[in-house]
Formats: sequence, C-alpha cells, structure tokens
Amino acid sequence: MKTKTAWVTPLIILATCLTACSRKEQAEPPPPTVVVATVTQRDVPVVKEGVATLDGFINANINAQVQGYLISRNYKEGSTVKKGDLLFQIDPRPFEASLAQAKATLAKDKAMQLKASADQTRAMQLFVQKVLSAQERDAAIAAAESNKASVEADEAAVKTAEINLGYTKITAPVDGVAGIATTQVGDLVGPATGTLTTVSQLDPITATVNLGEQGLTEFVMKHRDPNERERYLSRLEFELILADGTVFPHKGSFYAEDRHLDAKTGSIKMEITFPNPGDLLRPGQFGKVRTIVETRKGALVIPQEAVTELQGNQVVMVVDQTSKVGMRPVRMGERFGALWEVVEGLKPGDRVIVQGMQKTPPGAPVIVKEWTPAATQVASVASAERKEP
Repeated sequence: MKTKTAWVTPLIILATCLTACSRKEQAEPPPPTVVVATVTQRDVPVVKEGVATLDGFINANINAQVQGYLISRNYKEGSTVKKGDLLFQIDPRPFEASLAQAKATLAKDKAMQLKASADQTRAMQLFVQKVLSAQERDAAIAAAESNKASVEADEAAVKTAEINLGYTKITAPVDGVAGIATTQVGDLVGPATGTLTTVSQLDPITATVNLGEQGLTEFVMKHRDPNERERYLSRLEFELILADGTVFPHKGSFYAEDRHLDAKTGSIKMEITFPNPGDLLRPGQFGKVRTIVETRKGALVIPQEAVTELQGNQVVMVVDQTSKVGMRPVRMGERFGALWEVVEGLKPGDRVIVQGMQKTPPGAPVIVKEWTPAATQVASVASAERKEP
C-alpha cells in the first residue's frame, strides 16, 4: 500500500502542472498592430493627366502636281531636310518642249498683233478721209482686238508651262524629317498617285489628348469668359511622361483645342506642344501629359490605400480614442499623388487604418503605429506644390 501511494502523489502533481500550462497557452493573444494615418488639412495641387499621342507640328504630304516619270529621289529617307530642298525629280523634257512651243506661239501671235494694230491705225485714218467704209473700219478694229486676246492667251499658256515645268522639281515645303518614299525611280507618278512621302516638322512636336464632354463642360463653366480662359490656358505648364515612365526634360504649353466633340467618343481633342531639340520624339509615340490645374485650399487628405470598396461604396476603418476599430462610409474627391481628398465622412484628427485592416474587424482593439509616407511620395507632392500655377 505504501508503494502505491508513493506513485499516486507525483502523478497528481504532474497533472496539476499540465493543466496550468494548458490554461496559460490558451490565454488571449495581444491585439494586432495596425498602421494609421491622421486626417490632415492642407493645400494640395490638383493634377490632371491624360493619355497623349505624339504627332508632327506640321505633317506635309508630298504629292506630284504633274504626271511624268520619276527620274531621281534626291534625299535620304528618314533624314532631316530643309525647306526648299529637292526631294524628287520628274523627267522635265516633255514640259520643256511644251514651254518652248508656248513661247513660239506667243512670238507668232505678237507679230500678228503688230500687223493688226498697224492695220487698225491705217483703217481709222482712211475712214476719216472717207476712203474706207464703216464696215471695213470695224473689221480692222475687231482683227486687232482678236490678235490682242490671242497674245494674252499665249502669255497665260507660257506661264502655265513654266509652272508645270517647275512642278517637275518636288521640294520640301517645311523644315523637318522626310519619311520613307512610297514610289521608286522609274515609276509613273501624277496627281492621282497619292502621297510620295511626308515631311514632318518635329520641333516643336504636338501631343494630342482627349478631354471628355463632362470635363469640358466643367472647365468652361468654371472659366466662362473666353479671354480669361485663354489667359488661364496659356499659363499652364505641362509635363510629358514617356512610355518607359521617364519624364521628358522639356515643358509643354497649350496650343489649341478642336472646334467640336467627336460624336463617337464624346471627347474633344486638345493639342499641347513640346520643344523637341534633336528630334528625340517622333510621331506615333504614346505617353501621358499632366498639368496642375489648380490648388485646392484646406483639403482633408488621407493615403489612397486607406480607402476600400464595399458593395460599391467607399469605406475606411477608423481607430477611436480607446484604440478600437470602427467602419465608416466616406465620399472621396480628387487624388493628389499618393493622397486622396475626403469630401464627406471624416474630420481633421480622425485616425484611419492604412495597413492591417484585413485583420481588424469592427469593435476589435488594436495597437497603433503611425504611418510614414515613402520618400518618393513626399518628393512628388512637394514637387507638385512648387509648380502650382
């Protein structure tokens, strides 16, 4: 009996220890840590951005004005040309012959005009002397006028022949880059042939963006006076973000807007021009154009990542003074880089969860850690504030 009792006592002690340890392991874990940002009020720039397509400031389609055989191409395809540079040469010989023939006809008719003019003078004198009848006098006058008209027609024919001969030399109408030719030496070309090549003026270069009808209406209603609207647009400074994400080093300016909206897309074209030294940019490239259109004074802002969508509504998770989580619907406005304007639902000093909201149901306590924006976000907002119009 004594031996059995000796074994029972250690077992009871062991069971008691295991129960205590189990209760300790089942103790509630500490509250989760979340990153929160405080709703602040600040002046922020409103940045507008749109997709842009680049094109030449002038795109001159080069066409043949007369029909003939192409005997030379006088430029290097894709090279820079100057206004007046020879691009193509059409065989001039048929046009030289036409000009020579027109000049010969003119010389012949001028000689006939001299004779007719002299005949008219004599007829007038003889009519005064009553040697010729009125009918004969009128015939001499009519002959002189007819020869004069023939000479004028011949002079016009000579001018036309000279113009056509000039058209055999096809030159560049502007400074720019000449594209690849669509025809080859020996081809028969003419007005019906179509474009032989295109010369594009690339400095400056044009970026075309589309503004929606709603955006256009809001803009016009905000700037009702046409003169004030023109002054406002002239003050805007534009940036061009290229397809690889780099920012083009030269700033652009507003150039023009189209006269009408596209019925298919409901948008209006707007053109921004950028200096393009060295022809770094080419027609057909894509990018983004952005500009600061205004500065919003005293806007309430929070990080964009604090806002989530719930059944089509925008909500944020807030932390109250007791460090407990609550859900609150909000209405958001403009975006400013990494920040987002709060129109309704929050007030200055409220704390919203930026990171960790997925592990914090409403009503749960949390441990708060302050949100610190990335250095790139701070630099982006500061840069935009410096550039506000």
